[in-house]
Amino acid sequence: MPGADKRAAAIFDVDGVRAAVTGAASGLGFAMAEVLALNGARVSLLDANESLLEAAVKELADQGAIVTGEILDVADPVAVDRAFAAIAERDGGLDAVFANAGISRGAGIIVEEGKVENADRDAYQQVIDVNLNGVLWTVQAAARIMRAQKHGRIIATASTAGLSTEAFCGYGYIAAKGGVVNLVRQAALDLARDNVLVNGIAPGPFYTRIGGPSGADPEVVEYWSSTVPLGRMAEPSELQGVVLLLAAPRASTFVTGAIIPVDGGTLIGPPISAFSRPTAGFVR
Repeated sequence: MPGADKRAAAIFDVDGVRAAVTGAASGLGFAMAEVLALNGARVSLLDANESLLEAAVKELADQGAIVTGEILDVADPVAVDRAFAAIAERDGGLDAVFANAGISRGAGIIVEEGKVENADRDAYQQVIDVNLNGVLWTVQAAARIMRAQKHGRIIATASTAGLSTEAFCGYGYIAAKGGVVNLVRQAALDLARDNVLVNGIAPGPFYTRIGGPSGADPEVVEYWSSTVPLGRMAEPSELQGVVLLLAAPRASTFVTGAIIPVDGGTLIGPPISAFSRPTAGFVR
């Protein structure tokens, strides 16, 4: 963009962007909606939890943000289609969609009931319905709008659990997030010539309703922190810079099909403290 304003405020400007975020009432979804709305975007918050959604919309509206809220179960494809069509009609289009809604069910393989032969089938199906199918229904609904208007950004919440194994997670979560990674890549290829960019964010351990809220079980916090080279879990606000990067019309204009880890280094390997010191005779 020759001659364009090169200041960060211009490159990451989301003022007037028409955005929608699923799972927006708490955790990472609220952090996404918050950073967009407080920087001038018109944001639709969608969530299945009515009381949390009302509180989230009020919190942002009280700060002067332009926000609306709608109850939505992303596992219902008809409801997803209806919700996004209504948003696009009301706002005259849709520029950025965050397919973020997710749940966690089922024990990880570190306990007996989580091992593959014992994995709870009902829990598995519930997680697949929301975390994988719900992302597909959301991407479908967004794509119908964005392909027609020849521009848009779709961002799905994957996970480091979709890029690597994670013994603390159940089979449904692992399978769904792995599916989201390839769904993002396939949709990015599908929509590229229509100037619709599709990317994913892969969070590591965050303080959320899934990962564990602030002040959660100290053993859970200690476990997750032990897997992170930075030595701690993250706050949802630590995702917000990447949100602006992927949503702003002038930022990341040549990025599609990417899965961006926000994980404190989790995917590069266990912390150095996890390794015992080699013997004096160790030679490589």
